[in-house]
Amino acid sequence: MIPWIQLDTAKVPGGGGNLRLMQRGSEFSIMAGPIALMNSRRSSSETQLAELACNHLRERRNCRVLIGGYGMGFTLRAALAGLRADARISVAELVPAIIEWARGPMAELTADCLDDPRVDVSLVNVGDLIASARASFDAILLDVDNGPDGLSRNANDRLYTVRGLKAAREALRPKGVLAIWSAAPDREFVSRLGRAGFTVEEIKARANNGRGGRHVIGTATKKAGIVG
Repeated sequence: MIPWIQLDTAKVPGGGGNLRLMQRGSEFSIMAGPIALMNSRRSSSETQLAELACNHLRERRNCRVLIGGYGMGFTLRAALAGLRADARISVAELVPAIIEWARGPMAELTADCLDDPRVDVSLVNVGDLIASARASFDAILLDVDNGPDGLSRNANDRLYTVRGLKAAREALRPKGVLAIWSAAPDREFVSRLGRAGFTVEEIKARANNGRGGRHVIGTATKKAGIVG
């Protein structure tokens, strides 16, 4: 058995503790304490997050997409594969070291996706970016923390309140889609999405090509004509 090696650590801004980048052979893991937030061998649900959103955008030109949380880049790479050449993708990543790791130890995994001309990366809190946007995006893809039940940073929870979800709705263009990765089903969260002005569909996704952990992707389409 090849042992895990710790390559680096990084502080999460805002008192969110530390992240650890671990490697075992060609496998990488980003840990928050004893919990693996992401693993390079279990990426299917992150890929499906982008694929489901892109399915909603196939007939649209000049799409603008916001991805909250770069992670290991699986969602970004899938979005690049599923969107047209005229699309633009903004990536909001709070932890600078995540991007440094993507360009450094995980460069082969990154596969130059950060250098695609359709992509721009901002080292910002995605919640702040959403709050300042108005009808700016055709899709917002959130893979932040552990979904609605945060682990690494309490401030992430504001994204998933009714107020935070209404801000996301206002940041979307007509018929825009909010796609959210979650580690587990959450009935109360689905209810909040409805109260925030979305039509919701939940899709179950396995972590590793039909095997591994059972995750949930919520695709929430902006309802028309809702104010407030």
